[in-house]
Amino acid sequence: MGKLKETQQKVEATKQRMHSVFLEEKSTDNLVTVTITANRTLKSIAIDDKLLKDKEQLEDYLVTTINKAIEAATKVNETELAAVAKEGIPNIPGMDSFFK
Repeated sequence: MGKLKETQQKVEATKQRMHSVFLEEKSTDNLVTVTITANRTLKSIAIDDKLLKDKEQLEDYLVTTINKAIEAATKVNETELAAVAKEGIPNIPGMDSFFK
């Protein structure tokens, strides 16, 4: 039972650490930059002045780039938490494939 509690504490510590892991995603032409934490908290958006003239284009850029940032943050978050959780699970044959 001690191992389970230790793993739970590590998972919580990892979740807290993810607040300070920042990811930056850019549109393909670098006109929009989004910064997000691994816990999927949006921290900043930078928009090139060229996009300010076309509201619809800007909206498309924002949706696309924010979604890319959320996907990247989700991958980091899930990978980190899975690694911590895997540490706390006893070595049961066949369980390695469960965490891939």
